[in-house]
Amino acid sequence: MVTHYPSAPISCTEVPPNAGQVSQVTAADSRYAYSDSAIHVLKNVHISAQLTDDFLELARNNTNNDLETCGVLGASLKEETFYATTLIIPKQKSTSSSCQALREEEIFNIQNDRSLFPVGWIHTHPSQSCFMSSIDLHTQYPYQLAVAMQVMVPEAIAIVVAPTDKTRNYGIFRLTDPSGMNVVKECEENGFHPHRDSTDGRPLYEQCSHVYINPNLRFEIFDLR
Repeated sequence: MVTHYPSAPISCTEVPPNAGQVSQVTAADSRYAYSDSAIHVLKNVHISAQLTDDFLELARNNTNNDLETCGVLGASLKEETFYATTLIIPKQKSTSSSCQALREEEIFNIQNDRSLFPVGWIHTHPSQSCFMSSIDLHTQYPYQLAVAMQVMVPEAIAIVVAPTDKTRNYGIFRLTDPSGMNVVKECEENGFHPHRDSTDGRPLYEQCSHVYINPNLRFEIFDLR
């Protein structure tokens, strides 16, 4: 089978001085402050401090035209910690409130070639606030179920970048487990729609507490568009 993707990353972040401090992401909004870490012990995920800025720059043209942009995060696993070292921007079809990846086999080829775990995804809300829509929840669900190299990846994250939100320009979320996971699993609706409340009254998604912003982490970008 012939594969197609760049033979080398189109760009890499430079490694900042080692003095940069790694910081944990915390919930800035009480609506997303619930944590199920007592039920599910999650491995830590490190992302570059430059990730959202670099992604937003790549999405600039779409954002100016009120179109969403999406990307996929691949991570290496070292000493029980995920390091998001690769950002893949797939071919995609976008509207102002949705984004669908195309030619997903190109994403898998890069991940397999580098033995990367599918640790999550990132997308813009060009003219909306920073939250997880019903479509976003359904997109996130298979990531937290993903099986990579015979290992489950419940640590998978969804990064929402909302440049026009004056109070919160980005957030890092995941479905609560089992609360949100069960609701989305049982939902058969498509498009934008309301979800029922969870049986235990907990929110369907939460701000991640297992993610760390790492200014020393180098990552590569593949833009397949």
